[in-house]
Amino acid sequence: MKSEQRRPILVVDDDAHMRAALSEAIQRLGHRVVMCESGIDAVEKLNDAFYSLVVTDMKMPKMDGLAFLKETRRRAGNLPVLVITGFGTVENAVATMKEGATDYLMKPFSYDALGKTIDSILSRQTGEKSIQTENAEMRKIVQLAGNLAASDITVLITGESGTGKELLARYIHRASKRKNKPFVAVNCAAIPDTLLESELFGHEKGAFTGALDRKKGKLEIADGGTILLDEIGEMSILLQAKLLRVLQEREIDRVGGKEPVRVDVRVIATTNRDLAEECAEGRFREDLFYRLNVFPITVPPLRERPEDIAALTDFFIERFSGPAGKDLTGCTPDAAELLKKMPWRGNVRELENVIQRAVFLCSGPAVDTGDLMLDEKMVEKAANGKLKDMEREMILKTLKEVNGNRSRAAKLLGVSVRTVRNKLNEYGQKLPME
Repeated sequence: MKSEQRRPILVVDDDAHMRAALSEAIQRLGHRVVMCESGIDAVEKLNDAFYSLVVTDMKMPKMDGLAFLKETRRRAGNLPVLVITGFGTVENAVATMKEGATDYLMKPFSYDALGKTIDSILSRQTGEKSIQTENAEMRKIVQLAGNLAASDITVLITGESGTGKELLARYIHRASKRKNKPFVAVNCAAIPDTLLESELFGHEKGAFTGALDRKKGKLEIADGGTILLDEIGEMSILLQAKLLRVLQEREIDRVGGKEPVRVDVRVIATTNRDLAEECAEGRFREDLFYRLNVFPITVPPLRERPEDIAALTDFFIERFSGPAGKDLTGCTPDAAELLKKMPWRGNVRELENVIQRAVFLCSGPAVDTGDLMLDEKMVEKAANGKLKDMEREMILKTLKEVNGNRSRAAKLLGVSVRTVRNKLNEYGQKLPME
């Protein structure tokens, strides 16, 4: 996608010199820039236009970078945010990522580092880079998503948190005929019910206390493009009924509005819940479920994609090394083996956070086990899993060497025949009777 087609980048910094320098550098990269001198000013700007990226300083008066980041997440969903900070500590960096920062740069940084980071963020958002996977099932899913992109069919993407559901939704949008129109993401779990209706459908002036002007909702902003309803299982029954009308009639009712407004929008929904079960429990409308479930895609968890752990680790190390001012070769064999054994309950998102922190901490040529800062209980669990694998391999190898004779195998291993038999039952391994 050519840079002139992109939406502008919002730059927020209270220092006039820094603001001007950032603006000039970003414009040299080929992007349009909107500048703000405070977080409060920037919050207002978020309502006026749709941006491709926000670049914000961390330390600012009245509303600091973290407060602004939280407000951006509330108002603009998953709009990417690059945080710039002069306070280079692990705590500050991790805090920004926990609050939803897409990436961060530490002062002082070079023009090249800024350019690479911005290009990396925007390419990830627009889908100019392919989804990183070495797993056969995931490759089939990506191919299927590409095929679905040509139509306007409604897609429901299910899977655990952090598996890459939003990335897949963006991939579908970027491969579709709507690619030059807005992609608007709404996190249904992050916005209170009292605000979500206005966020989705918009409101008229005077519709409620504080509604000083007419406001377009996300569905209206996404007109001609795609709207992602992230974690739709968290949406209240009342709003589910209004959303059903959008899918059926292709029109919305603003809060306080007198006439419906036509919208042309493709809907992609994601959830980490079993919506069929939610319907059975009365927490989700069955008619809406069938409207959304036109074409379901289930993204497998990372622990079922062991090939992707190594591929994603290399990808993240390369991505984060530049902004950290490092040239890392990858990770050590011990670190790679440990990462492969971890349960990854937070999936790709958890792995990304671990690697970003490790790159920041790494003082050698490659990320090692000590840089990973993994939870001790999880490491112990992973280590136990590794020992079990080694035990299994040793027993089966010994049995093979003695042609399946369990008595001889037990003697060589220094255990009882009963232990060997129990282990074989545990492994589901069948051998001829002696």
